[in-house]
Amino acid sequence: MRLFRHYTEVPVEARGAVVALGNFDGVHRGHQSVVGEAARRAGELGVSHAVLTFEPHPREFFRPAQPPFRLTPFRIKARQLEAMGVDYLFVLTFDAELARKSAEAFVVEVLGEGLGAAHVVVGYDFVFGHGRRGDAALLSDLGATQGFGTSVVDPARAATGEPFSSTRVREALAAGDPLAAAAVLGRPWEIEGRVEHGDRRGHGLGFPTANLPLGDYLQPALGIYAIEAGIDEGRGTIWRDGVGYVGRRPSFAGERVLLEAHLFDYAGDLYGRHLRVALVDYIRADATFDDVGRLRAQIAADAAEARRRLAAYDGPPPGAVAPLPPRPARLDPPDVYDRGLRPRRATTSWPKAGDHGRPR
Repeated sequence: MRLFRHYTEVPVEARGAVVALGNFDGVHRGHQSVVGEAARRAGELGVSHAVLTFEPHPREFFRPAQPPFRLTPFRIKARQLEAMGVDYLFVLTFDAELARKSAEAFVVEVLGEGLGAAHVVVGYDFVFGHGRRGDAALLSDLGATQGFGTSVVDPARAATGEPFSSTRVREALAAGDPLAAAAVLGRPWEIEGRVEHGDRRGHGLGFPTANLPLGDYLQPALGIYAIEAGIDEGRGTIWRDGVGYVGRRPSFAGERVLLEAHLFDYAGDLYGRHLRVALVDYIRADATFDDVGRLRAQIAADAAEARRRLAAYDGPPPGAVAPLPPRPARLDPPDVYDRGLRPRRATTSWPKAGDHGRPR
């Protein structure tokens, strides 16, 4: 996948693609249907497949004082889109200049003159342009003047009839229901980052942990989770079962919310390494213990419960991406054009349960 952070002076080979347009926070199953429709159209037309998105998320620009809400920071979003077979990823900086751009100017300058789009695909609720004046109908009308067609994808829905949405994922995580979040995402929700040095209290309790800051991530329900932790090993990620804690460590008068991950049967050094932690199931709410012995016993019970739940889990594995239509055979695989990001190749289909790099 080639990554561009601009829409001007786009090389000729990246122009003329079918473009999926949206914020795609979460890259959930609804988003996947939009990207998948763009892939299908690209296959029909024999052209490349692109995604156009924005960073930071417009909500961060307009409401900077609000608590973090992101489901997929840019690194994860890019990795998910690459795994779906996207050829070109255009990431526009959402700043005051872009916020002032009218819907009409966006269609003409960005999609028409800039990308030379062959076709544009959006979700049913996508709006754009200054004052959010642009909608699918306006995009379709203006696109015709620029020589591209427009497809509007109806909402993808769960078996209950409820549309898949980023809001539903946020609500599920805040309620301590990562299984419901995974049902919308098509994979367990992840937090990833660089492992920090801590105060080694976990070592003293017999359960060493890798500590990750939440940073710009949405804060899920505080408490104990059954997790899978992904460690980058060369070009692949090795997933290990574990138990995780999201909270402030009230028993030790902590203040900052952290994710602490204990990996079962792992003795390696993780300090400074990049770690992916998928929240698979919620075990219990946060609690305070006034006795270290009781805390140690509770951690042991939580670890045993996490092992039990992970053994019974039969949902999609971490990082899973639903397969998309095959690419046109005549197109050569694009090179990575990183401009500061080098996305790592991820799985392009769901492996069988218990067969996705986890030692058992």
